[in-house]
Amino acid sequence: MRVISVTNRRLRREFVRLPWLTNSMDPMWIPPLLLERQEHLSQRNPYFAHAHATFWLAYRHQTPVGRISAQIDTLHLERYQDLTGFFGMIEAQDDAEVFEALFTTAETWLRDQGMRHVRGPFNLSINEECGLLVDGFEYPPMVMMGHAPQYYATRLEGLGYCKVKDTLAYRIDATFTPPPVMKLIAARTAERITVRPLQRENFARDISILKDIFNDAWSDNWGYIPFTEAEFSHLAQSLKYLVADDLVQIAEVDGVPAAMIVVFPNVNEAIRDLNGRLFPFGWIKLLWRLKATYPKTARIPLMGVRKRYQRSLLGTALAFMVIDAVRDPGLKRGIQEVELSWILEDNHGMRNILQSLGGTPYKQYRIYQKDL
Repeated sequence: MRVISVTNRRLRREFVRLPWLTNSMDPMWIPPLLLERQEHLSQRNPYFAHAHATFWLAYRHQTPVGRISAQIDTLHLERYQDLTGFFGMIEAQDDAEVFEALFTTAETWLRDQGMRHVRGPFNLSINEECGLLVDGFEYPPMVMMGHAPQYYATRLEGLGYCKVKDTLAYRIDATFTPPPVMKLIAARTAERITVRPLQRENFARDISILKDIFNDAWSDNWGYIPFTEAEFSHLAQSLKYLVADDLVQIAEVDGVPAAMIVVFPNVNEAIRDLNGRLFPFGWIKLLWRLKATYPKTARIPLMGVRKRYQRSLLGTALAFMVIDAVRDPGLKRGIQEVELSWILEDNHGMRNILQSLGGTPYKQYRIYQKDL
């Protein structure tokens, strides 16, 4: 067994392709797009403007059997002053020796960088794929959400990792009926609240509004790290032609932006059989499917109500009204079910709203931590 650092293009290709070796027998696994994964790990990812990472591959003889990353985020360290580094991108066969070799390597690197704690998995940040699937293995992953075999949790816990926080994925039938109390709250605040879709002609302005609301809304949440301007713009540009204007809604109170929601069509439905490849004909298949057979499922990854309105009737009305505003556009496109993820396990306010709309938690993700 040997673990080597990813230092060239060939090794990076092996790193990106390794999930095919560990997940190919899992019927729920959806191969990611190779081009997108390569771009994600490149220095063009704006995450690397405030973080640095190292990537490793584990080999048995000449065969790759696992991978891992370790990263240090200066924005996290500036905010929390806790000497915590992160691990991520974990993929490995069900072999204790492989897991131990990978994690020992990542932990040693973080310790040498002065870190005293390690947390994860983050692929690569808390604003991207994060957490290890610990319940809901019988369902395929939604767009920009992770998937993992059941044995991962056992292997991590065997190495001394403990739960620090759980997050949940809720699913809601798109034909949900708003409860009477929600309608009453919305009616009482209707004179002050207006809801509008993204305005494509003012794309840059509205993207800035979305980022500002999201960063404010989430700023007191556990583990929060703000989206930088570059990160949010990068995300927006990558999804600009996949997300329709009316699947992005902004609510205003007395004319001032106060809440937002973004619905991503679940492109995982469309890429499942592409085996990660867009060339030579994958692009054609993907674009045709998204146009001719719109995904039946969608995910809400971005939603927020400004802090000043949280824990108030006005805040509840804002949350309900932005959710309700994307319902009809989704139904018109044939969306049948929506996932809201991720939701912190102790975010009882949002969980109550989702449950009042008929939402049920159907997946659970765990973030682990260990002292170094």
